[in-house]
Amino acid sequence: QVLLVESGGGLVQAGGSLRLSCKASRPILRIHTMAWYRRTPGKQRELVAAISSGTTNYTDSVKGRFAISRDNSQNIYLQMNTLKPEDTAVYYCSVAGPWGQYWGQGTQVTVSS
Repeated sequence: QVLLVESGGGLVQAGGSLRLSCKASRPILRIHTMAWYRRTPGKQRELVAAISSGTTNYTDSVKGRFAISRDNSQNIYLQMNTLKPEDTAVYYCSVAGPWGQYWGQGTQVTVSS
């Protein structure tokens, strides 16, 4: 089992920045996928960004504004710049490997216009 704890959410004005962090309960190999998802009320959870073996992927709406990164052990980050009101959501970190997929509890990001 992998426990994930997110931090860094909050309230920010449009155009501002936030950095989300997520710490896993044990080291995660680089070949395993670490990712950030988000969910807004009434919508399905959406993949925002993922990283695996150094390769990153982003959903189109955040390309050029968000950056996912990780260290060599247990931490994953999401740098969010030029935030827009439509980025408002609960953000979840996730880890996926041969043992399954695990989720954090989520952190709220609210972008005011």
